[in-house]
Amino acid sequence: MSEQGGRVALVTGSSRGVGAETVRGLVRRGFAAVINYRDKANRAEALAAELRAEGGSVLTVRADLTDGAAVGRMFEVITETFGRLDLVILNASGGMEREVAADYAMTLNRDAQLGVVEAAGRLMGPGGRIVFVTSHQAHFFRERAVPDAYRPVAESKLAGELALRELIPDLDHSGLRLTVVSGDMITDTITVKMLERAQPGTVAAREAGAGSLLTVQEFSCAIIAAALDDHSPTGHTIYVGGADYLHGPGIDGTEGPR
Repeated sequence: MSEQGGRVALVTGSSRGVGAETVRGLVRRGFAAVINYRDKANRAEALAAELRAEGGSVLTVRADLTDGAAVGRMFEVITETFGRLDLVILNASGGMEREVAADYAMTLNRDAQLGVVEAAGRLMGPGGRIVFVTSHQAHFFRERAVPDAYRPVAESKLAGELALRELIPDLDHSGLRLTVVSGDMITDTITVKMLERAQPGTVAAREAGAGSLLTVQEFSCAIIAAALDDHSPTGHTIYVGGADYLHGPGIDGTEGPR
């Protein structure tokens, strides 16, 4: 894997949507990739087959990130297969699913993110990068109203981001850097479909305010660019789309416009 020197990337929640497109981009840039999924095995294996046919090195691992034992097994498999990990894209999120526990969003979007980072840190060496993927509605949750159906997701993803930022001194000590990538609403994603189903008209209202929604390809390209940027400081936030959000101070201390 010449271009990236054989580096290995884990992308959580990557059997479809932004995660899958991010895996494609990384593998095509020379990374070996770990496709993590919870229950979309057919999608994950189809993506892996596609990339292997192109000569890529891809591993699929089923692991519910809220299950600490499953996360532990995932990292055992990564260690056995590659023996290293250079990049973690924290893409998996949730909280709008039906019939989940009341604390599920916080368990997944905060607690599980910390668990993955803790486990990954034992396998990553100096120079490793962690990228937390979030939304403007979550990142700016304290400043802007969000649709009621999305509120548990937004609140818990912000809690996850803040908890990860508290780890920055420890990450620095290990030579690891954290980058946050925040995006506006993204068309044709499961989150947007669920939001529109719960509150019809939400997408149209956002399109009226933003002009147009991001595409999966646009957002995944931004995530990859952030992951490959060796010059941005730890804790830096990359903003993608949603110009109306990008004014005033951010939680990373950046002053707008951003």
